Amino acid sequence: MSVGLEVADIFRRHGDAYRRAHDGHLGRVERRVMSAIELCRTAELGGHTEVCSDCGLVRCAYNSCRNRHCPKCQGQARADWLAARQAELLPVPYFHVVFTLPAAVAEIAFQNKETVYAILFRTAAETLRTIAADPKHLGAEIGLVAVLHTWGQNLHHHPHVHCVVPGGGPSPDGTRWVACRPGFFLPVRVLGRLFRRLFLDELRAAFEAGDLGFFGDLAGLAEPTAFTRRLRELRRVEWVVYAKPPFGGPAQVLAYLGRYTHRVAIANSRLVSMTDTDVAFRWKDYRHHGKSKLLTVRANEFIRRFLLHTLPDGFHRIRHYGFLANGHRVAKLALCCKLLDVPAPAPMITPADEAVSTLPLDRCPCCGGAMITLATLPRPVPPRPAFWRDSS
Repeated sequence: MSVGLEVADIFRRHGDAYRRAHDGHLGRVERRVMSAIELCRTAELGGHTEVCSDCGLVRCAYNSCRNRHCPKCQGQARADWLAARQAELLPVPYFHVVFTLPAAVAEIAFQNKETVYAILFRTAAETLRTIAADPKHLGAEIGLVAVLHTWGQNLHHHPHVHCVVPGGGPSPDGTRWVACRPGFFLPVRVLGRLFRRLFLDELRAAFEAGDLGFFGDLAGLAEPTAFTRRLRELRRVEWVVYAKPPFGGPAQVLAYLGRYTHRVAIANSRLVSMTDTDVAFRWKDYRHHGKSKLLTVRANEFIRRFLLHTLPDGFHRIRHYGFLANGHRVAKLALCCKLLDVPAPAPMITPADEAVSTLPLDRCPCCGGAMITLATLPRPVPPRPAFWRDSS
């Protein structure tokens, strides 16, 4: 069993062969993700040398790639994001609701990531807000944080949205807090049916606007009759909305968000071994009560599965809706606190102050002393090809 095996090790060992084998099919985003992970925390990205003020240990610390798909680069981003969220937590139960796309939609989503993932976000949020606003169910304005995941435990494409929702909200006239029933948020069957209708309506609108493309095995769906037939079949399928038990309190909500918001397709800790041909990793089989299993695949298949989950440039995989939406969050949270008779949230830390306040002090791995920077290690300048030196 390999100790400390990383996705970067797999890319460094097998990435060039994968690029050659898939040269005509690798997009710019996938190539950039592979390169970033391969170079992360190596001399190629530069860094600095530092010395321990107590024991004198000298070491080189190389820069991280900061790519959101890199398993090693999410720690600080997660800490900063959670620090900003802490002041937004309310002293009420929180619920976890998951919206999952059927396989017949997931394959369309893979070929149209930006368009279909955005529809998934919008319709999941609209479903929750619409049912919650109905007096038959809750009769309140709710807020939610939604996080997109596109993978299952075995790294296959499995797009779904995790929603973390406070159990209640202001009444329509804003005069009182409406709490949900203890241990129960909203009926999942009602959520599933509305989610299906809203999503398929938006998917049809995207098709009619020419915003969807179909390739390979799905090329036939470009024909309106075939696409209409697919929609008709999907309307007969029950769409799964899953509601987990409520969290114990705001501290558990933060712990949960910390695990989910900045997760990548697979953590380095799940990797078991790598050979010249294969990669083995642990996964949980939720169809068998979460039993831990070992899966071995060819190295090129592992890389293919990992790259299934790259996101388009600029696509936000964490979004806020309802009274937690960015445009009016401060005012709405102040109202919620007033209705709950609790202190209003503390002022949000500015990005500049936050960067200072959350910056960890590096410690020596030997004695725990403070590490002091000695010198900067610049990134090496790659040699220019001959045409750069052409002075004609």
